[in-house]
Amino acid sequence: MKVYISFDFEGVAGIVDWEQCREGGAAYALGCELMLGEVNAAIDGAVEGGADEIVVNDSHSTMRNLDPSALAHEVMYVSGRHKQHYMMQQLDDSFDVIFFVGYHGSISGAASTLSHTYNPEVFAAARVNGVEVGESGINALVADHYAVPIGLVTGDDATQQQTAPFARNAVRVVTKYSDSRFSAKNLHPTASRRLIRAGALEAVQRASSGGLARVDLTHPVQLDLDVQTGDMAEVGSWVKGAERIGTRTIRIESDDSLAAFESFVAVNYITRQAGGR
Repeated sequence: MKVYISFDFEGVAGIVDWEQCREGGAAYALGCELMLGEVNAAIDGAVEGGADEIVVNDSHSTMRNLDPSALAHEVMYVSGRHKQHYMMQQLDDSFDVIFFVGYHGSISGAASTLSHTYNPEVFAAARVNGVEVGESGINALVADHYAVPIGLVTGDDATQQQTAPFARNAVRVVTKYSDSRFSAKNLHPTASRRLIRAGALEAVQRASSGGLARVDLTHPVQLDLDVQTGDMAEVGSWVKGAERIGTRTIRIESDDSLAAFESFVAVNYITRQAGGR
């Protein structure tokens, strides 16, 4: 049983401020500690459920947030920036199940702690086949291509609602209940980790028994991206596979969901220049 874990910070119990998520911030060390606890809980549960190979992809910011030696069970750790497949780097069709750990809601959706969609300075909203999505829905394009089911989603209550169309039979662990973008009622870290460990075990068991539904998108897939300025839309349209369909809207459409995702990653990188970065 081969498990793929993509983890982010903002959906972790106890994390409610950018200072906990950004290197150099006074509370960043605490954020890393909280994140590590939930990642290791997912690893422990997966191993207990029968996983014999686990790959963990650091998907947050500079993507080198954890001490590799602190990860449980000597798992493979994918880290570092400029990944072609970004939050889904190294996923392929050899995996049996995907875990989204510490995920958060979209910048345009219901109140979700530290909500954003990849780059909040660029993206104002995203839609896959007309359905508003966050990072989980965009990342589901890669899961769709490789036909690997999403088996576990951990994060706040808004994230669970947003991932439902793409992870229909996934085990869901609510780590906190968002009051606003900067406030939440958090589970105690010990409780959150206990639930994640149990959820990971169950997700692996569901994958083993064929009890998970794969992501099944209608093709050609259509990814619409609303950006903050017309300049960003123009720059984004320079990417292969992308076109500008409105003053601030970019459309990516493809019969190949992985190609659509790769075009999105290119848009994500190139539009930073229009924002002055």
